[in-house]
This record gives sequence, structure tokens and C-alpha cells, in this order.
Amino acid sequence: MEKKGKYRLIITAMEIRGNCPVFKPGDKIVVESPKIIAKETDNICIHAFGGMLSILVPLSHGESFKKLGLSKEEGEKGYMQCLDPGKPYTNGGTVIFEIKRERL
Repeated sequence: MEKKGKYRLIITAMEIRGNCPVFKPGDKIVVESPKIIAKETDNICIHAFGGMLSILVPLSHGESFKKLGLSKEEGEKGYMQCLDPGKPYTNGGTVIFEIKRERL
């Protein structure tokens, strides 16, 4: 079920596995496509944001989280993770993000 319209996306760092030099749990990125709402955003990581970029526009226009493979059920939230795999492959870590949306 797709809900067409314009949506605000609230991306929250939910869990950190390993060492993330950018985010801590609870940090947010707020997007009103095509803008990042800087005054409501705690931080941005180019590795994590680069991985999210291709799905932010469809989500901000009502595309299904389930159809995009970001949730098990239809609804207004889904999940993604950072591209950094962490130990033993890198010195970093991965972050699990929850993406919620609100109709504008």
C-alpha cells in the first residue's frame, strides 16, 4: 500500500555495533526532501548517508518500506544499517538506523 504525498523522514541511530566515530544512540538526521533540516540533525556520516541516499526520495514520496525491503510489514517505519562492517574488517562499526516518516 503506497501513500502518495510528501513526507518528513526522521532517521535515528538505534544501535551501534563496534566503534562509530560519528553517531551515538538516539542521534537523528531529519530530511524534508530535498533538504536536510540541519537545525534538527545531530550529525551526518558520508558512509551511512551515502548508503541511504537512493531510498530517501522514494520514501519521502510515500513508497512502501516493505516493498523497498526495509521492514517486514507495511507501516511508517523501516530499518537500514551503515556500510561499515566493523571488526575484524575495519576499525569502525555499523549503526542500525530506524527511519520514520510523517506526512507534511
